[in-house]
Amino acid sequence: MIKNIAVLTSGGDAPGMNAAIRSVVRCGISMGWNTFGVRNGFKGLINGQFEALGTRDVGGILQTGGTMLGSARCEEFKTLEGRELAMRNLYQKGVDALVVIGGNGSQTGAHELSKLGFPVVGVASTIDNDLVGSDITIGVDTALNIALEAIDRLKVTASSHQRAFIVEVMGRNCGYLALMAGLAGGAEAITLPEIKTDPEGIAAKLRQSYDHGKYHALIVAAEGAEYNAEALTEFFNEHKERLGFSVRSTTLGHVQRGGSPGASDRILASKLGKGAVDAIAREEFGVLVGLKNNTVSTTPYEEITGKTKELDKELFELARILD
Repeated sequence: MIKNIAVLTSGGDAPGMNAAIRSVVRCGISMGWNTFGVRNGFKGLINGQFEALGTRDVGGILQTGGTMLGSARCEEFKTLEGRELAMRNLYQKGVDALVVIGGNGSQTGAHELSKLGFPVVGVASTIDNDLVGSDITIGVDTALNIALEAIDRLKVTASSHQRAFIVEVMGRNCGYLALMAGLAGGAEAITLPEIKTDPEGIAAKLRQSYDHGKYHALIVAAEGAEYNAEALTEFFNEHKERLGFSVRSTTLGHVQRGGSPGASDRILASKLGKGAVDAIAREEFGVLVGLKNNTVSTTPYEEITGKTKELDKELFELARILD
């Protein structure tokens, strides 16, 4: 019988994490359970950093970015001894089930704890949107809109100064953010980790646009692409005389993580937080709670860990046609 649950956030922060914490805590309390927050992710499990969370403790966090519980790397948790210590601390605190809010690395860690026999439920949260088991993850929509706003602003500058700009967006080895930002922002070219880039082809496209009277251009590059902003800028500048133009680059970096979550992420996080509590109530553990076909659902950890979501290459082709 469930009496006490705990929740932690791990990995890179994502807009909407706080909304998910709020949902887990308040839905847990509505079930008559005590809820604990774990400070600093898996590191907090090992260090025993638990604190009771009531309804008022999670008030006023729905609209805030980041995570009120904090997140930290923890090499010790990668060892069996570290995970066993974390589990002992959970048992000593009387915790019956743990909710882990985070992305691929976080859910891999949660799976390892689950394999030791501790009841764990994951919540899909990462701006990379590379988690198998959820069509969209917490933080993606906000991060995408932050990138899109930057792209729109840079297009104005590019037009004013008749220049080509490269905008690099986050996503690690997943090109989802770059693809969607490029498609929505009307980029002339997009570079992705999943698709081989021909810099000469991009140069020829920009040259052709210039010859047809278009004196500005914008390229969206994924940070994990072979030709990210740095590599592509280096290529263009090395061949400036031959190509006839150079480029300027802007790397958005962590600014994409820190925004106040938009409506979509607040609602998604609230739904998935409740989905995690519902899974605990029916004693369905070792699963990731995500959104599939617009329905909150669960996927066993065995089906998601060690895997990444495939990119929709038809959307890349659509972006190529529309540029």
